[in-house]
Amino acid sequence: MLNPSSDNPRRLPSAEQYIQGVLSGDRALLGRAITLIESEATQHRELAQTVLRGLIPHSGNSLRIGITGVPGVGKSTLIEALGMQLCEQGLHVAVLAVDPSSSQTHGSILGDKTRMARLSHAPNAFIRPSPTGGTLGGVTRKTRESIIVCEAAGYTIVLVETVGVGQSETAVKSMTDCFVLLALAGAGDELQAIKKGIVELADLIVITKADGDNREHALAAAAEYSRALRYLAHNSQWPTRVQTCSTQTGIGLPELWETIEQFHQIGQTQGWFDSRRKEQTREWLHTLIQSELERRFYQDVAIASQLPLIEQAVLDGNMTVVEAATRLLDSISK
Repeated sequence: MLNPSSDNPRRLPSAEQYIQGVLSGDRALLGRAITLIESEATQHRELAQTVLRGLIPHSGNSLRIGITGVPGVGKSTLIEALGMQLCEQGLHVAVLAVDPSSSQTHGSILGDKTRMARLSHAPNAFIRPSPTGGTLGGVTRKTRESIIVCEAAGYTIVLVETVGVGQSETAVKSMTDCFVLLALAGAGDELQAIKKGIVELADLIVITKADGDNREHALAAAAEYSRALRYLAHNSQWPTRVQTCSTQTGIGLPELWETIEQFHQIGQTQGWFDSRRKEQTREWLHTLIQSELERRFYQDVAIASQLPLIEQAVLDGNMTVVEAATRLLDSISK
């Protein structure tokens, strides 16, 4: 539920209050603006869009980094270590951390601020945990809008941490500039992981926990990935790179950031950085169209009255799935 405004417990801040609060760096209003945008309530939609329209002209100036990997690979730990390093350099870092929602209760633990305790107290860092709400692809339906809000608030680095559930972790590629895949060494699945489409999408693969007795395993895994990547289709403008790092010792973290900066610089110099963002915006538009069409379909009165009968006809074998879908689509209220 949205927090009420301080002057009137029954009223939300106005669009202008949200906009000016975000632009001034008010972290409380920044958080509330994201909550407004994430709200599924119909009465909040128009206000949220007004706020976004006011913030978009002030967005787009950050480096957006997507970080994914299987559970246990150390995403939160690496983000905190990298985030602290960047904050110490004077950069402003926003972390949009996505927690999985329960398919039964639709609830979420939202424990990323606990896992990133040091970074959450850094004055020039902002951490926003959000539930997926059942959305596939490792991000929420409103992650793109949240990025815009954080950029308008002055955060020049936006780190998007995904759920890390497997092969569906690809939506983050369509909303970030640099897509970083974290991997473990010694898990016995280095070559198996190469078969996954997500590896082909990565701009950078980082073998984590490269310290102590595991360092040699991490270096071997990095070499294995590098060899295998030669046989996969990749972006000729930026061939996927493989590195190792340890958040425990800090070894590899400066090199990781150096590579990301190189990616940014080369992309801007060669022009594909901006063209990638434009393509992402086009993809975002089509994704929203599909989502809105689906929402309107199931809310349509004619569909609601026919759907149970047609579903039963399909289950009884009296109608094919294609026939059922065609009949339902043809009966949408004009």
